[in-house]
Amino acid sequence: MGRAFEFRKARKLKRWGNMAKTFTRLGKQIAIAVAEGGPDPENNSRLRAIIATCKHENMPKDNIERAIKNAAGKDKNSWKTMTYEGYGPHGIAIFVDTLTDNPTRTVADVRSIFNKFNGTLGTMGSLAYLFDHFSLFTFKEKEGMDMDEMILELIDYGVSDEFDEEENEDTGEKTITIYGDPKSFAQIQSYLEQNGYEIISADFTYVPNDLKDVTDEQRETIDKMVERLEEFDDVQNVYTNMK
Repeated sequence: MGRAFEFRKARKLKRWGNMAKTFTRLGKQIAIAVAEGGPDPENNSRLRAIIATCKHENMPKDNIERAIKNAAGKDKNSWKTMTYEGYGPHGIAIFVDTLTDNPTRTVADVRSIFNKFNGTLGTMGSLAYLFDHFSLFTFKEKEGMDMDEMILELIDYGVSDEFDEEENEDTGEKTITIYGDPKSFAQIQSYLEQNGYEIISADFTYVPNDLKDVTDEQRETIDKMVERLEEFDDVQNVYTNMK
């Protein structure tokens, strides 16, 4: 499970910030899900998955319902998902996932940080070869479950045979994270739901396939750049290939 360890480290780069900002970002994700599949969670698998994440992040029920209602009354083209990519300090590749209602503003914000740290913002898709794109699902472990059997059943959906296991130190509750083909998001979610697994969160992620060594001083600079990018409300996640 060597690569699962890298998955775990990559996920830790996704700093969600304070609670208010977390709720704002989740609200935007709800808006996209409603625009794509409607406001009824029963008929919208993506919305169901985001609601599960909202609950895991302790987002109040009223906030969730309000976000869905507001999204249902808005123009479906209000929000756009945009990914910006380029090189930061010391040749580190950086992916910036955003959700925005104003791409002109967002790209200006992102470019300003790249410039401040002497980085270079590239064209969309120029660094895609350095990262693998996955859908990921985190769910509670069930007694007697067989991971080998599960992976075998999900192999047609591009699910990796490497997975991530974590245990809550306070409750002892164990969770498992699996990684699959982004195009199979709905099928993987359906499998988990139909087999009685409690989904804690579901999302998409980029995992670097070519990690680059850095010194402690270089790491500090790159971390500062990532933190500055994540201060923008439009930024959802930031990924790097820093080892």
